This record gives sequence, C-alpha cells and structure tokens, in this order.
Amino acid sequence: MQTLKRTFAFIYLSMMCGLVAAQENAIQSISANQQGSNIVVKVALKNPLVKPPIGFSITNPARIALDFAGTANATGKGVQDIGLGDVRNVNVVQAGDRSRLVFNLTRPLNYATTVEGNAVIITIDGTGGLATAVNASGLPVAAPQINMGSGRQALRDIDFRRGNNGEGRIVVELPNNQVALDVRQQGKKIEVDFMKTTVPDVLRRRLDVADFGTPVNIITTQQQGENVRMTIEPKGLWEHSAYQSDSQLVIEVKPLKEEANKLGQGVRDYRGEKLSLNFQNVEVRAVLQVIADFTGLNIITSDTVSGNVTLRLKDVPWDQALDIVMQAKGLDMRKNGSVLWIAPRDELLTKEKLELEQRAQIAELEPVKTETFQLNYQKAESFKQVFGIDGGNRSILSKRGSAVVDPRTNQLFITDIPSKLEEIRALVQKTDVASRQVMIEARIVEANDTFSSSLGAKLSFGVQQNRFNLGGNQPDATTGLSPPIPNSSSVNLPASIAGNTAGTVALTLFNAAATKFIGLELSALEADGKGKIISSPRVITADQLKALIEQGTELPYQQATSSGATSVSFRKANLKLEVTPQITPDGNVILDVDVNKDSVGIETRAGFAIDTKHVKTQVLIDNGGTVVIGGIFQQTERTSISKVPFFGDIPVFGNLFKTTGRTNDKTELLIFLTPKILTDKVSIR
Repeated sequence: MQTLKRTFAFIYLSMMCGLVAAQENAIQSISANQQGSNIVVKVALKNPLVKPPIGFSITNPARIALDFAGTANATGKGVQDIGLGDVRNVNVVQAGDRSRLVFNLTRPLNYATTVEGNAVIITIDGTGGLATAVNASGLPVAAPQINMGSGRQALRDIDFRRGNNGEGRIVVELPNNQVALDVRQQGKKIEVDFMKTTVPDVLRRRLDVADFGTPVNIITTQQQGENVRMTIEPKGLWEHSAYQSDSQLVIEVKPLKEEANKLGQGVRDYRGEKLSLNFQNVEVRAVLQVIADFTGLNIITSDTVSGNVTLRLKDVPWDQALDIVMQAKGLDMRKNGSVLWIAPRDELLTKEKLELEQRAQIAELEPVKTETFQLNYQKAESFKQVFGIDGGNRSILSKRGSAVVDPRTNQLFITDIPSKLEEIRALVQKTDVASRQVMIEARIVEANDTFSSSLGAKLSFGVQQNRFNLGGNQPDATTGLSPPIPNSSSVNLPASIAGNTAGTVALTLFNAAATKFIGLELSALEADGKGKIISSPRVITADQLKALIEQGTELPYQQATSSGATSVSFRKANLKLEVTPQITPDGNVILDVDVNKDSVGIETRAGFAIDTKHVKTQVLIDNGGTVVIGGIFQQTERTSISKVPFFGDIPVFGNLFKTTGRTNDKTELLIFLTPKILTDKVSIR
C-alpha cells in the first residue's frame, strides 16, 4: 500500500513539474495605443517566445484570436478593455498549457504580428486594408524578402482554370511564401496587390477568359510602382474566396444561382461558418488545432501527420479551409459523429483495406449456425430464387451458406455465419407482412338515354364533383379537370351517331362521400324503370393480385374433328369482371379493369352466335370513391311507312293517305366501380 502511494505521488509530482515546465512563460501585461488609423497592442511576456503565436480571424462575429503555446495568464484578469477605434476589448483565456487572446472588433479588420524580445506587437489596421507589422518604436518591420537574381522578386506564372462547378480559378505562382498580399473587392471588381514584386513582360497582359463559361470575364495584370496589381472583372452574380498554399495563390470566383424568391442567394458546396487564416510556415497540426477550437469538433490527428504549411485565407468557410489543408498535404478524414480522424490518405486506405481483409478472413473461419424462419404470410417457395435454389443469385448467402425450403410447414432452414443470418432475419421481417385487402364493388347497368340524363342531372344537383372525360371537352392544363358543361349532366350518353353500334369510353370520378348517394340513385332509377341493373358483384382481393368473377352460360356448337366427324364443344356467354387493384402510397387505388358482357345472339347452322361487349381500361380513384365506365353505346333508328297504294305516292297530297313512324333507341352499358381498402378489423356485410 505504501509503495502504491509513493508511486501515485511520484506520478503527480512528475505531472506538476511537466505542467510548470510547459508553462514556464506567462503573459504579464497587455497595453494598447493608437497610431493614426492603426491600433498597436503590446503583449509583455515573462520570457521570449520560442514560437510566434498562431492566429486566425472570424468575420461574424468580428474577432481576432492568437494562441500562445506554453504560456500562462499572469495578468490576473480575463477581460481587458481597449476602446480604441474598432477594437472593443480583449479576452485572455488559459486552457491547459496555452493561452488565447481574443480581440473583439466592431467589424472585420486585418492584423499583423511581430516578436521583439519579450514582447509580441500586434498591429490592427483600422482602414480595413492590409496591415503592416511595426516594432516597439512604431516603425514598420520589413518582411523577409528572397531575391530572384535581381533587386526585386517577380511573379513566376499566372494561369486560369475552370472548376467542376463552373467557378473561375486564377492560380498565381509566387516567387516564395513571404510575399505580402492584399485581396479586396472594389465595386464589381476584385483587386489583388502583390507588395514589393514585379511582373515579367510575358505576364503583363490582359486576358479575355469569357469563353470558359465562368463568372470571370477579364483578368488584367500590370505594374504599379513597386507593386503588381491584378484586376479581375467578373459578370453576373458571384462570390469570391482566396487562399494561399506555400508559394501558390488561388482566387476562386463562384457563380450564384438566382432563385425566384431569394435573389442573390446561391447554392454552395461549403456551408461552414466563415473564418480568415494567415499562417506563415506553421505546423499542419497547429492549423488543425485552430480549426478544432473554432468548430468545437473533436479532431484526432494521426502521428504521421507532419510538415508545415503557409496559408492566407480570407472569409472562407471552415470546412473549405480544412479541405484545402488536407489537399495540400495529401490528407483525408473519416467522420464518426462529432469526431474527425485525420491521417494521410494512403494510411486510411491501407487501414480500411486491412479491415475488409480481416472481415473476409473471419467469415471464412467463423463457425456457421442454423436458424429456422417461420413464414406467416409469404410462401416459402417464393424465397427459392432469393437463396439460389432454382439457379437464382446467391448474393444474400455467403460462400459457405445453404438454404432449405419446406413448403409443407412454410419454413426456411438457413445455415450460414451469424452476420448473414442477421441480414436474412431483417429481410424476412420486412417482406413477410400481410398484404392489404381491397374490396371492389361493381354495378353493371344497361341504361337508356332517359336513365343517363336523369342520373346525371340528379348527381349534378346533389353533389359538387370533379369530372375527367376521355373525349369531348378538353381538360384544363392547370387542374387536369374538364371545364363545366352548361345545361348537361355528369353521366350522359354520347351524341347521336349514324349507324347501329358505336363504342365509347367516358369516365366520371366521384369522391368517397358521394358513393352512398350514387347507390341510392341507381336503386331509385331502377324502380322507375329507366334502367336495368344486370348484376352487382363484389370481390375481395389482395393488393396487386388479379380477381375474377363471372356468371353466365355455356353454349354448345358443333366442331369438325381431324377424322371428319363432328364433336360438340362449348363457348361461354358470360358476364365477367376481371380487376387488379394497386394501392398507392398516398392511399388511392389504381384499377386495371377488364369487363365482358356477352349475350346469346341469333341461331345459325353451327350454333348460337354470341354478342360480345368488352371494356378494358385503367383508372385512378380515391379510396371509397366511384368510377363510372361508360362504354359500348348502341343506337337503333327505325322508320316505318303505312300508305294507300297509288294515292300515297302522289307528291304533297300523298301525305294524306299514308302514316310515317320513326323510333330512335339509345342504350349504353355503364359500369360503376367502387374500391375500398379494408383494415384488419373491417367486416363485410
């Protein structure tokens, strides 16, 4: 026990010594003053810094954050008021072995830092332009320059590319990663200033890139004193972003898609909160730590992630900034909830490949098990193709799996590894469900002209209904419904057609509330003798299963055989209703209807002829609604003349000696169909 206590005491002292060693430096004071339009902040430290602070800026809310590694907060307070220009105050937060300074601004501003002895001097440019670092005396500090053979450094190349989403991408090859840049939007143009640089004559030109199909129209590069200015002229609706990776500057101009109700809003690939980063040769792990603190995500970085990166990002979404860093260093990530694992791309692919190989080896060595699945609604034989018993695809089973189907007990016997058994169990639970039932009630009516006119008039006055007619008035292009017909009924026979028989199809749709009203009207009209209801069959069938109901007689007829003799065969003269329902996801019913109305015709030497009336169609109807199929219209016209011979043939006066009679009979076969989706507790009465 004493040994254990000494061990814990040693560990505790070691941790405290390590923490003290890690925090051997401290922030002692923070002072600020205004020099012209700039605000200069001096941070006094106990000891000189080993590494310069890592900083980044946020647009909304406007903030500048600086991280001091291995530094404690010795100021004795967490907030210090500044109140100069657009700088309100600064927050000092210590987290572990590092401290963060957060400057709260009234608007986004640029900044620059320099280290001088035990002090860090932060210059915040109050004009919104490029900030220039100054020393303790307020004099500008020149950035280190790398000469390219002449007195000043020169741009190496300027290239234009078109992105996959139609964005224009200007790529500038800088002489080194220490070139000072100023990227800003001036009106409808983008201006980029390269400080203390020159541009070769071959790059000093005006590029017309309108043919690339991007928002960028013209790019002009020219020398202006000691600096180089690039002017980008886009067109239409656009937004821009700029980032620097080592010695390469990329400026992207993305098109914005204009919406009907949201002008100026576009569809963007990156939706993270925007931030600005300005790093010069900083470690990649430190940049990832800054993004993790900004987003609040948990980032796990592999030990193999190393190297430095130079970034200058202005108002870029954080997820795009993370993508830029990973692309620059060949990294990739895997996300699990709020945890991001970042590692080299090859390392992640190798690890995933090893995991897949291990799973395959486990599947080869894992013991198999046998499980029985009892099917309640589906037939076991329907799973033969699923398990490859009848030569189907065996993709659902592993190489070592097997399946036995028992039709007598309606069971499945599966032998396979446990993971495959879980997949089969999920498949059976999803497919072995009761099919929904549909009851189709039909009324087949032989109607004359008086019947259909009376029914249409009563329905028109009785309920407000929508009509969908095949033929006649054209439907409205917006609603899909036929326009109202003045002084007409909803169910009406076709117009007079010369000849004996004509076939037509017309549909009139009623909602579920009018179904009972239709039944009462049919009964009333049948009692008045205006129509004849041939039959009212009802049939119940499952979803997407064909149902057939028929009634009639079989008529004999003689048929010659191959030996020359005659035999007696039979033909059906039936009333047949064949219907296949399909329940739609929104609760409606699609009906495939096939109706035959056969009757005995005239007698011939070979037997009786069969008069056939056939209607076949597909309709969509609400649950409980009624569809009317009007087909096989028949019209008979007769003219009979009785006259006195000779006198009846005299012109004009012959009308006094003859009688003329004309009859015009119209009949039509009307079929009323009402589908009703049944529930488990419904009873048929």
